[in-house]
Amino acid sequence: MKNTITDSEFKHLEGIEYFDFEEDFMEHNIRCIPMIVRFKMDAVGIKLKLAEWSKFTKEERVNLALMPAVDMDSMDLYHKYLLELVVKHTGNLPTMMPINAHPDWKELKAIPSRLLIAIHSLNISFELSQWQKLTTLQRFALMKLCKSGHENKNLPKAFNEFGLINHSIN
Repeated sequence: MKNTITDSEFKHLEGIEYFDFEEDFMEHNIRCIPMIVRFKMDAVGIKLKLAEWSKFTKEERVNLALMPAVDMDSMDLYHKYLLELVVKHTGNLPTMMPINAHPDWKELKAIPSRLLIAIHSLNISFELSQWQKLTTLQRFALMKLCKSGHENKNLPKAFNEFGLINHSIN
């Protein structure tokens, strides 16, 4: 009998930005952490391992996607909640990481060089005006997808989903 993979709990969840290409994010039959949660984790300085994420309940994962992390108060609450979840499910403290005050995805005056290098290798043309029109989470996702270790596997899918793939170089 074939193992059937169902949609993630985030696919049709209202109140968050979630991308179709994220449905491909599977590792060891575990759905990877969605971009919306990764974005918030970066904002509060916590790195979550997939093994930790997989121990959370569906409700806890959805809460992490829906909870705001936009100002100091909400980021503090998010940090505390995530910290409590990791301790509750693993008995360990989560891995802390420095918070980047100037991440590449915030740059609107130029396309970050790491992204330019990645899309050049894929023969995709991309202009500054397109970068500037993307949502914050779309820019964040593109930067995560071109990070070393991702092999740019989902980068073309993201470009297509964001309506950018029609600008390919022939």
